[in-house]
Amino acid sequence: MLVVPFLERLCAAGVSEVLGEPTTIALRAAKDPAHGDFQINEIMALAKKRGKSPRSLAEPVAERLRREAVFADAQVAGPGFINLRLHHDFIARAVVDAVADAKRAGVPQVPQAMRIVVDFSSPNIAKQMHVGHLRSTIIGDSLCRMLRFVGHDVLGDNHIGDWGTQFGLLIVGMRAFGDEAALQKEPIEELERVYKLASAKAKEDETFASEARAELAKLQQGDADNRALWTRFVDATRQSVDVIYDRLGVKFDLWLGESAYQDQLKDVVDLLLEKDIARVDQGAVCVFFDENTELGKNKTPFIIQKQDGAFLYSTTDIATVLYRRDTLHADASVYVVDQRQAQHFKQLFFVMQKLGVTMELTHVGFGTVLGRDGTPLKTRDGSVIKLADLLNEAEQRAAAHMREESPHLNEQDIAALSPVVGIGAVKYADLCQNRLSDYRFDWEKLISFKGNAGPYLQYAHARVAAIFRKAEIEPGSLQLSSITLTEDAELTLAKSLMRFADVVHEAARNFQPHLVCDHLYAIARQFSAFYEACPVLKAADNARQSRLALCALTARQLRIGLDLLGIAAPDRM
Repeated sequence: MLVVPFLERLCAAGVSEVLGEPTTIALRAAKDPAHGDFQINEIMALAKKRGKSPRSLAEPVAERLRREAVFADAQVAGPGFINLRLHHDFIARAVVDAVADAKRAGVPQVPQAMRIVVDFSSPNIAKQMHVGHLRSTIIGDSLCRMLRFVGHDVLGDNHIGDWGTQFGLLIVGMRAFGDEAALQKEPIEELERVYKLASAKAKEDETFASEARAELAKLQQGDADNRALWTRFVDATRQSVDVIYDRLGVKFDLWLGESAYQDQLKDVVDLLLEKDIARVDQGAVCVFFDENTELGKNKTPFIIQKQDGAFLYSTTDIATVLYRRDTLHADASVYVVDQRQAQHFKQLFFVMQKLGVTMELTHVGFGTVLGRDGTPLKTRDGSVIKLADLLNEAEQRAAAHMREESPHLNEQDIAALSPVVGIGAVKYADLCQNRLSDYRFDWEKLISFKGNAGPYLQYAHARVAAIFRKAEIEPGSLQLSSITLTEDAELTLAKSLMRFADVVHEAARNFQPHLVCDHLYAIARQFSAFYEACPVLKAADNARQSRLALCALTARQLRIGLDLLGIAAPDRM
């Protein structure tokens, strides 16, 4: 059950009864638990509108809400706030219902499912994935998982950069500098080497640059030899990036890169000209924006065709939206792309609105991964860190940490767990941040069994699993009609567990995985306090069953929540 919407409807009905007219209420979580669980702040605005003092209106509302069985108390505070405290029976019932739902821990699905395309990762062909691809890949995968879990029909699309001027350079470069044996053995490394040589030569040799442009034109016109080379470049890259995606546990439903839309680009330009959305300016086709608007003040036009007739990312992006609407029948398209591209997406979405596209379009931006010194994360020699090297380092550090912290694990256990813990730590370190923020990548905090880190949450799950192994009980087999919440630590944990469904839905709705991280960290800490204060297996029968239920729901939410982040939850650590 979604607790907050239920309570908001209940409060709105009570307030409306007092006012004699319909109203809506948005509850806020109380900042200080000593004051209650939720707070109503709207009374002051409602009183002002009616020319009354806030407290004179708040008192009868509080009196009305005290008659609701779900509230243990409703008190007026300050100038006219109403603090609400939930009844223990309501909290207990919510926990019992969630325990009974072994698969979803009480998280309902949305009443109206949408078909949503999530566009994420998007590496370039003939290049190794580096740390710059980390955030889009991890955030995008988590969003796909969350949106699916709440009931949407989700298509993850890897819109790879598999077309453009670099392929002319690669084609002439392979013929001039390529090593066939190296291409077969280490294709991506060889393609990167060749591209650097070809790019440097093109800058100093106009004849070479002209040849590259000519070969690109032949590729675009369907030349068989160039097409075969291009296919080889793409296939080699796919093999390389698939290794990374397998390690990360990331999957895609679609791999529709820029090349998939090339046949549609001329039609896109013609359509924009026909509808007077774009116009020719100095030989290029551009969309201009009213100077009185936010887009116009930037004074940067949206170029969809260059003077030489070449198309751009903007052209491909327009064709992609139209394809997703007309062929995929998507209701929404979400772009998980660096925040620095915000202006591009504002312009794109404006153009699509002018074209009459009603599909929801959302740019889910994110900040940069920084080193400990606050600059973009790089190697000591200043080059960008390869993603494979980053994951290797994470696994090695996780293994070393487990040898130190978990002497009961043998080398076979450590070998099996080090990818789970190491890569999980990398993902969690990223996802626990507000995605719009830059964050500093710190290995010491990353691979930690203490504090707000992935291994700490995985360890918390393993700790609960150990309780059930010792009791020789399957968590899913628990059947109970009620639980008792007599100790403060029990009640605190139960209140947090009750909020899981609300957190998941809010995180999915607002594209904010860090909300799930915040919840998991909170229940892991509260479970630790609960376990210290409240014996489980040695408790009397009634208390034992109640506390086992809290343990089972804690483990379930940790497991489901970590899975929504793309992180495994081992039973032993």
